[in-house]
Amino acid sequence: MNYILFDGTVRDNLLPFTFTRPVADIRVGILTIREKWEKYLGNTTTTITEEYLSEKFPMVEMEENVLINASFLPNQKLIDLVQDLKENEAIFQGDEVIAFFTNESQEEVDFDTYKQIEFEDELIQIVNTWDIFSKNGAALQADFDFITAGRKSQPIPKSNTLIHPERIFMEEGATVEHSILNATDGPIYLGKNSEVWEGNLIRGAFALCDNAVVKMGAKIYGATTIGPYGKVCGEISNSVIFGYSSKGHEGYLGNAVLGEWCNIGADSNNSNLKNNYANVRIWNYASESFEQTGLQFCGLMMGDHSKTAINTMFNTGTVIGVNCNIYVPGFPRNFVPSFSWGGASGFSTYGTSKAFETAKVMMARRNVEFDDKEARILEHVFELTKKWRNC
Repeated sequence: MNYILFDGTVRDNLLPFTFTRPVADIRVGILTIREKWEKYLGNTTTTITEEYLSEKFPMVEMEENVLINASFLPNQKLIDLVQDLKENEAIFQGDEVIAFFTNESQEEVDFDTYKQIEFEDELIQIVNTWDIFSKNGAALQADFDFITAGRKSQPIPKSNTLIHPERIFMEEGATVEHSILNATDGPIYLGKNSEVWEGNLIRGAFALCDNAVVKMGAKIYGATTIGPYGKVCGEISNSVIFGYSSKGHEGYLGNAVLGEWCNIGADSNNSNLKNNYANVRIWNYASESFEQTGLQFCGLMMGDHSKTAINTMFNTGTVIGVNCNIYVPGFPRNFVPSFSWGGASGFSTYGTSKAFETAKVMMARRNVEFDDKEARILEHVFELTKKWRNC
């Protein structure tokens, strides 16, 4: 069977992260959504997404296909239903389709003609940007249970202090010394070749993905995920940092999501709670307005390739677009459009040529090429986001 993940109706609610990736490639828990589906299915997937992303994330259609709404995270019961789908069958939860069968000759899908299978159990669905951190604990626990089932952790060195070691799992090549790991409130997962340097205080739920690093003296609270090749230090609480991003120094990051290739300067901080304890509103690209999250705690949402200088400060519920460079002292506004350069005193346009030079150097340091595909995606994002730049 051929499995295809599609963005669904939530894509615009997940900007700025879906400017540069399909919904399927958002990381929540330990794995990306795509990695979850592929591990459960035992099969590769392709993608239906925006046309400008399709060169990097192509769709392959075959004679028989199952299309899967990528905003839903899989569990075994759902997988069993998906793998059992037959022609003219679809799985729904309420009014929203989760998965359906199509064949190559179908030009349109009319669900009124389908047998509709209602999935009544609870599922994790990522609908808004803040779901990535607010649902990270549940997603991390589910990933941990699935990844570690029937397996034995690598031995954890005796120099560490462990609380509930049965909930701590080290993959091959991971290292941790002279740190305190407390898995009372959630599991702790250390991916392949990850490193926890000396003197760290870590409370679960926590995932340090493959080749990521926690530098010395960090204080990390769950539920937090550090993506592959990430590098962190300072104080971090209930945050998700996608791959290849760095928060390598002191400073606070809480109830936040950082995309790939971000860098947070030393002593940068974000607020995650308003002084009047009111629920937080953040920028919504779909409505082009600030909308309620329903959350009392909500910090920073930062798109790919964005960076801050030392001592940068962010207000509660700040949204930063793709390829922003923020360096002027003071609090910038709560919504910074993509390709903006500046800070509290104002912004100018961060041109693609200068932005691409930085991306090439940063990515080369991790032995990743900034290729023409990446450039074309970012050029398209630059044009898409012009209307929000007042400079």
